Amino acid sequence: MDYLPVFLDLTGRRVLLVGGGEVALRKAVLLLEARALLRIVAPSLHPELARLCAEGRLEHLQQSFAPELLSGAAFVIAATDQPEVNRAVASAAGERGLFVNVVDDAQAGSAILPAIVDRSPVILAVSTGGHSPTLARRVRAQLEALLPERLGELAHFLGRWRERVRLALPEATRRMRFWERVLEGRIASQVLAGDELAAEAQLSTELQSEASQTSDAQTASAPAPRGEVYLIGAGPGDPDLLTLRAQQLLQQADVVLYDRLVGERILSRARREALRVFVGKQSGRHRTTQERIHALMLEYAGRGLRVARLKGGDPFVFGRGGEEMQVLRAAGVPVTVVPGITAALGAAAAAGLSLTQRGLSQAITLVTAMGEGAESLDWRALAAPLQTVVFYMGVAQLGRIIEHLIAHGAPESRPVAIVEQATLPSERLLVGTLATIGSQALDARIGAPALLIVGEVASQACQRRASVESLPP
Repeated sequence: MDYLPVFLDLTGRRVLLVGGGEVALRKAVLLLEARALLRIVAPSLHPELARLCAEGRLEHLQQSFAPELLSGAAFVIAATDQPEVNRAVASAAGERGLFVNVVDDAQAGSAILPAIVDRSPVILAVSTGGHSPTLARRVRAQLEALLPERLGELAHFLGRWRERVRLALPEATRRMRFWERVLEGRIASQVLAGDELAAEAQLSTELQSEASQTSDAQTASAPAPRGEVYLIGAGPGDPDLLTLRAQQLLQQADVVLYDRLVGERILSRARREALRVFVGKQSGRHRTTQERIHALMLEYAGRGLRVARLKGGDPFVFGRGGEEMQVLRAAGVPVTVVPGITAALGAAAAAGLSLTQRGLSQAITLVTAMGEGAESLDWRALAAPLQTVVFYMGVAQLGRIIEHLIAHGAPESRPVAIVEQATLPSERLLVGTLATIGSQALDARIGAPALLIVGEVASQACQRRASVESLPP
């Protein structure tokens, strides 16, 4: 290990920053956030540093560096654009036994300022030992994506309960197991979702229950912890379009129930130890009934497990997420809903078209032409101008959709786009009109999953990809 990771408490301590440019500004902001007493030595200041000085947040010595300025400093940073000055600062600080950070010259100094993920009081620091600050920032960005925004609030919440739990559970091993259950269960989820009142009430109840158990035998016979279910939208297919919350909960889940629109690249974002259960359904040949999916969620949650119900797109847009939520709530199973980018938005972005645009479309209608209710749709309204209609699962019913729209007033010249496998490497775009799209789709052998976008805005896709008016089979 080349460096010992250390977190310094600089509150009220003098820090000397040599340099007054843009790099020094970045270091100054960080030091002020750490509540250091900041003194800057530089002939001139960046305008933002000058503003901070005028506000009394830092002290500025308008001069060149001199070794005697190190007196009283607890930490030193050399951040000028002159390597010889930076090395002189490092040498003088080293002679006085002070740790010094030299910007862009790790070997000259004795301390490195890492890339930081700040969820105070939870702080993560990433360093490459000065070899590649860009790599450190990239790792930080990946950690930012995995860590909940309210992680610091969870730490404060646990801190408020720490003494009460210690008094109620004096045995260290038992106390540790209790805290592990808190972090793995519903209480932590409630805090991270912003519902601290509910978390307080549940933690109080569980602590009283745990404290009442006076022996290992009683503890072993205590009821299993209650599980929970996450209804997660997986988005249109590209794993990079998963929301941060979706990725965080996938890392917590013990079981993942996924449908046929969830690819392996998305499943790989789940915790490696999680049990994966395919519950896909397909029109005309259902592999798993909806009732069976309900039963599986209740079964796993009843065993105290965290269940991710992972659905393509958004769980509440033609995803039967509402039915699943009702079943879970009726059974008293806690539910967390995580929206996903619905297929219409993914397909529109992939096709380079705006679903609404002044003069072309003032409304969006999302509709499915599948199922018993398709014949009772208000086709006259769907055929009206100045709107965009997106048909989910519409390729299998393409001929009937075109027939109904034209019969109810839509012109045959109305632009149409079909996006197949939107956002995936296998994505294909087909553009045409109501008069031509049927034969084009047949020739191109378009298959599910694909969305049909009807409306004047589809002409944007034609303009963007005019070279794909027809696609090879």
